[in-house]
Amino acid sequence: MSDRFYVTTPIYYVNGAPHIGHAYTSLAADVVARWKRLEGHDVFFLTGTDEHGQKVEKAALDAGLDPQSFTDGVAGQFRAMSEALGISNDDFIRTTEPRHKIACAALWTRLVASGDIYLGHYEGWYAVRDEAFYGEDELVTNAHGLRIAPTGAPVEWVREPSYFFRLSAWQDRLLAFYEANPDFIGPGARRNEVVSFVRGGLNDLSVSRTSFRWGIEVPGDPEHVMYVWLDALTNYLTATGYPDPDAPRAGFWPADLHMVGKDIIRFHAVYWPAFLMAAGLPTPRRVCANGWWTVEGEKMSKSIGNVIEPSALIEQFGRDAVRFFLLREMPFGNDGDFSRRALISRLNVELANDLGNLAQRSLAMIARNCEGRLPPMPVPLIEADTVLLDQAAALPKLLGDAIEVQAFHSALEEAWRVIRAANAYIDHQAPWALKKTDAVRMGAVLRVLVEVMRTVATVLQPFMPDSMARMLDQLAVPAEARSFAALAEPLADGTVLPPPQGIFPRYVDEVA
Repeated sequence: MSDRFYVTTPIYYVNGAPHIGHAYTSLAADVVARWKRLEGHDVFFLTGTDEHGQKVEKAALDAGLDPQSFTDGVAGQFRAMSEALGISNDDFIRTTEPRHKIACAALWTRLVASGDIYLGHYEGWYAVRDEAFYGEDELVTNAHGLRIAPTGAPVEWVREPSYFFRLSAWQDRLLAFYEANPDFIGPGARRNEVVSFVRGGLNDLSVSRTSFRWGIEVPGDPEHVMYVWLDALTNYLTATGYPDPDAPRAGFWPADLHMVGKDIIRFHAVYWPAFLMAAGLPTPRRVCANGWWTVEGEKMSKSIGNVIEPSALIEQFGRDAVRFFLLREMPFGNDGDFSRRALISRLNVELANDLGNLAQRSLAMIARNCEGRLPPMPVPLIEADTVLLDQAAALPKLLGDAIEVQAFHSALEEAWRVIRAANAYIDHQAPWALKKTDAVRMGAVLRVLVEVMRTVATVLQPFMPDSMARMLDQLAVPAEARSFAALAEPLADGTVLPPPQGIFPRYVDEVA
């Protein structure tokens, strides 16, 4: 198995500002990247913005700006979102960059050479909002009797010269590919959707437009610009230095994991592997799609005024509380509902009470009763010690297995099982009472708790990097000893611990 690992977010479409849906996908990819680094992998983590297409051109016009100025502004907002969330991406790609135009032209040229692109005329339904073509059988009728896309987007009849990709020729090969690679699409419901769509028959795909100019020119035919999805998907190759085989990051392709929203799974799981196979290039190993967020039971909408901006949440509740809540609240792949009450409950019950209080009372007792020094490990261990330490020792494997299939909520639940067990242990062992009757045993209990908290803080670093760094500081764990491999070495007896400080204060809701 290669020690390289390449994970991507979707590149976000710049027709609007970032919201918690974008934040959620970026956070999920960030947890994967951070986890893989802790495992010792050489990780490349990519995010960025998708900046071409008719919809962006129209949004720029509506804003009274030229497309480049408009995309510069919105791309800046997505960069700011990543920084505010603490996203650890190694590169931020924009599809208006020269390197991307070079990669797109190279991929196009390979597709032409393979015989998979031909010139014709497109006539059919097109949804500008989705930047997608729809067959007659895919349209639905809305309450006003109008034919619309299944996403609810208006459609228009388009007829123009167009280059086509021979997608129809890839139907059987795609189905064989899905069969041979059952983990290529996740979760299972999305896989079933994609397989059903492909089995239903594939039409050749229009991959160029002549009715607008905001796009990458087709090599050798400047009257055409590339279909925005052929352009956008190529970004994952661009960032590896394609088409230069000697680029420093060339060895990271194929990507190990594309994280996307469920609305764009078709583009990533049907069009993208077909483009790559046609060009003779390796396909990504996995595409995983998350669900959508509603807010207090309603769909996010500018007109309703309920769009949740990540920066506002972070300002009010703190970065790590927001990171934790979004990944804890919604099973990845399902739809989820954001509510202020649920966020405050998670913050107060699970962060402040369960984890924060466990750390605070354990470390406070060491500070008061052990001269602030780490007590020695008990010899011999009693059964209660062994049970709890074994539960903690299992966490790297349990969380790693869950993260491997993007079950972030399950990973966090595994950690919280141990946190709850540690709280039950301290209550049952009652070190405050042992202080008077058996000071050695009191120290042993506190040392067991320190070892458990060390493991918990280590495995939770990808989810809450700042808070867990502070917890590991309080446990006097050196910066170089915060990987999973380092957990095999116990902390030195007698290590001086810094004065304990609360990490997760309770949140008092003034609105309630």
